[in-house]
Amino acid sequence: MKFTTDVERGGWLLARAGGDGVGDVAGAGFDAYARILHPVEAVRRHAAVTDEWGCPEIVAESMWPWAEVAARNGRVMHPLVQWRNLTDGENEEAMSFDDGWQVGQSVEGWFDPTLLAALTAHLRTSTRTPEQVTAGVWNGFGDLNASAGAVFVASTDGDPQDLERARARMEAEAAAAVAPEVARATTMGPFLRWPGRDFMLFDTSLSELADPAWVHTAGLGWQTDFPGVTPQLLWPADHTWVVASEIDFDSTIVAGSRTLIDAVVADDRFEAFRIAEDSDLSWAGDTVNPAPRR
Repeated sequence: MKFTTDVERGGWLLARAGGDGVGDVAGAGFDAYARILHPVEAVRRHAAVTDEWGCPEIVAESMWPWAEVAARNGRVMHPLVQWRNLTDGENEEAMSFDDGWQVGQSVEGWFDPTLLAALTAHLRTSTRTPEQVTAGVWNGFGDLNASAGAVFVASTDGDPQDLERARARMEAEAAAAVAPEVARATTMGPFLRWPGRDFMLFDTSLSELADPAWVHTAGLGWQTDFPGVTPQLLWPADHTWVVASEIDFDSTIVAGSRTLIDAVVADDRFEAFRIAEDSDLSWAGDTVNPAPRR
């Protein structure tokens, strides 16, 4: 993935922005749209097994589809489902269940590179230019801002020299994880001026995105112990589809042909639904499940 100053290439999509609902995120005028829900991290703790701080230790980890939480909470899965309605508004902290499982909050604006890799197989069949893909990345991520600094957490009883070496290693890795041209572009641009969002553009390809390891050479803040940024927009040179992960959405939109959308929805690696161009994916859009209690 390589930073580019050619923001004019996004003019065709910018002309489709605006309006309401999904079309405002992925562009209007496509034949069909799909919504892929971002899975959530879940851990199981055992009260009889404690860690060094006396807290129940994690004995199992998994990625859960939203349907698992819906079933446990007596909620209904549907195309416009909202995470806060499934969890009764507990989306700012973990939600615990009687069998020891605990589920974290949903992730917004971040599409798992492994899921993106799976999606590339469908995207490839729907474009004549699979090796000419543009990625758009929001410039507001703190991970890309060199002045944001690295967060360092350490035990108070550790060796001071070891802690200082660990701190230096993490700070150096954080600085090296963001490409210099990306760090400059977060403030200097040039940007694709999407309504309410400024995007930096990058050259990539479906071959590159098909291997999740691309994140470690993209210069987008990925470190050994910490994930970085993923694109908010993807489109091929022939403009046949768009993949959009709006920074305030905990789902990713795929816009394109009906054949593409049918394939995405049928793939059981995704928790996906067909949606309409004007679908409301705001919190108010879930009119099936009860609104969270205040």
